[in-house]
Amino acid sequence: MRFTDFRDQILATLRRHPEGLTWKELKTQLRLPYCQPCPNWTRRLEAEGLERVPGPGRALIWRLSEPER
Repeated sequence: MRFTDFRDQILATLRRHPEGLTWKELKTQLRLPYCQPCPNWTRRLEAEGLERVPGPGRALIWRLSEPER
């Protein structure tokens, strides 16, 4: 899988779920072949609006940041 494919799938899914999803939920829904997200790809997604905020337990919620007004 190329980064652009990964990015497009993640961003499209998070746009449909503005409340955000955990990595496990994203991995399951998108049938991603990765146990953990690649740190380099995650940083690149953060430059495109990805936020990871604390969720239940040790999970992080992946969501898109609010656009600047």
